[in-house]
Amino acid sequence: MARVAKQRKPEAKPETALEWLMNEHLNALRVKSYSEYTVRNRLVHIRSFIAWAKQRGLAEPLEVTRPVLESYQRYLFYYRKKNGEPLSFRSQHARLVPLRVWFKWMTRQNHILHNPASEVDLPRLGRTLPKNVFSAQEMELILLQPEIGDPIGLRDRAILETLYSTGLRRLEIINLKLYGLQFDRGLIVVREGKGRKDRYVPIGERAVAWLEKYIREARPQIAIEPDDLTVFLTAQGEPFSRDHLTFVVRQHIANAKLGKSGACHLIRHSMATLMHENGADIRYIQQLLGHEDIKPTQIYTHVAIRTLQQVHAATHPAAKLDPAHAPKESASPDDPAAAELLAALHAEAHEEDPE
Repeated sequence: MARVAKQRKPEAKPETALEWLMNEHLNALRVKSYSEYTVRNRLVHIRSFIAWAKQRGLAEPLEVTRPVLESYQRYLFYYRKKNGEPLSFRSQHARLVPLRVWFKWMTRQNHILHNPASEVDLPRLGRTLPKNVFSAQEMELILLQPEIGDPIGLRDRAILETLYSTGLRRLEIINLKLYGLQFDRGLIVVREGKGRKDRYVPIGERAVAWLEKYIREARPQIAIEPDDLTVFLTAQGEPFSRDHLTFVVRQHIANAKLGKSGACHLIRHSMATLMHENGADIRYIQQLLGHEDIKPTQIYTHVAIRTLQQVHAATHPAAKLDPAHAPKESASPDDPAAAELLAALHAEAHEEDPE
């Protein structure tokens, strides 16, 4: 059965100079090999500003001054979502940064003579951490939720096991290919992860066992031709969208009735926290998660993949098919490097799921 290509709506022609310059800026990002996800994210935030400006009769870049941008910043501060809650400072920050980059680009391209965004102060970001990290016991309960007698349930169990074992980002799970699974070496190859970087990620024996079962028994019932070798497929035989994968994972977490809400990123964060509590050095977790550095001033420490595998096997609660439950000495909760890593994870969650 051939996969039917979805028809995309034609893009509307720009009506104002600001809209035209937005399109030119986004095309420049594509030329520089920015991911389409990043481009779409910038599009959403810049388009929101343009709509706000249009309501106030502003359509030309020269009409956007520093006071105008500060007025928009105040608008974001007082904005209320549908549930009545304000935007977090991190969300406000995420909406303003694309504007600063855009106006900097316009200045360099001589579309404007002065950058009005250069002196706009961004909201300060604290190091707030997620409250709902799962314990090892809670993760085991979540993993039991899919009905593994059904092909879709078996797929979901394999997804949850892979997320928990590897700590992959949502898009990395979605883009995972069959030829990136190196089960004989206990590794997964992530192609063009965040920042378009490839990396090897260890995967535990238990997750490998569930992946192999899914690929052997369930995936052939779901896949349709032409098969692009994407590992995890929807019931329609297509690759997941970000929202669909989030819905699937969130549903199983809700079914576990733990009183905690979250999805893919919360499992990623829980994995990193549990490994650190079990004694994994923060540098190894840093490499596992695909973070180049924990803080801007820290020199990146390269870790050999073999050592990384050994640390993963020794500290991940679900690395083995029959994991030992012996208590191990916990790392100090006051470790500043750990705090930096957890803060980076929290910031990453807002990048993937902006409010």
